[in-house]
Amino acid sequence: MQSIINVANLSYYYDSFASLDNISFTVDKGDFLGIIGPNGAGKTTLFECMLGIIHDYSGEINLFGSDIKLNKKTLQRIGYVPQKKYVEQTFPATVKEIVSLGIIGKKLRKETIDNAIEFVELDAYQDKRIGELSEGQQQRVIIAKALVKEPDLLILDEPTTGIDSGAQEKFYDLLTKLNKERKITIVWSSHDMNAVQKLASKVACIDKKLFFHGESEDFFGNEERMKSYVEFAMQSHMNLHFGNSKKMETTE
Repeated sequence: MQSIINVANLSYYYDSFASLDNISFTVDKGDFLGIIGPNGAGKTTLFECMLGIIHDYSGEINLFGSDIKLNKKTLQRIGYVPQKKYVEQTFPATVKEIVSLGIIGKKLRKETIDNAIEFVELDAYQDKRIGELSEGQQQRVIIAKALVKEPDLLILDEPTTGIDSGAQEKFYDLLTKLNKERKITIVWSSHDMNAVQKLASKVACIDKKLFFHGESEDFFGNEERMKSYVEFAMQSHMNLHFGNSKKMETTE
């Protein structure tokens, strides 16, 4: 199986605190990897390292066989959907205009833009302003923007935060379609354990360190492992909450 991502001994420190601590894993072509972990676990930091946004990490990140610090061109093969952001309702750009912004380093082709919009089932809304769409539709616009450059790898950072359950189901169906029909490798972080169990072929659990990485059924089908993870996540949440409280006390 061809390896798309190879992360080896990745660590990143922020103000002397470890955001990521010696993490190693691989993602093969065609994988649908669900990344789970509590708030503050380092999921967004991990993605920012993989996307070349953070540079001063230790360890190595190889995408498509190349170290991203030595070959930035590999990043052009990635589509990225960040955490849900509020969209200014008066923003004047149309759906088509926003999607076209995703084309970098390639000739702007109307057919490519139209195909991306049609794939996310927004072709009837392509001339609408982004602020006129529902939150679920707005997030599908962001997906189309990531798809328009025809990526080999799609990275999504908690993309359904703040979206209602009906829109989430449509969004999950779209991800499955991308993975199965378009053969796009997907790396997706989520707090929705049920969705990860349903959709992901592989799972990675992180909280600064890597707790588990492997087949989805090996994680969700193992009662002891699930129990250990829940205890692990609860302990992490308590440490984050009370740790922050103690820091505030010492600075007052």
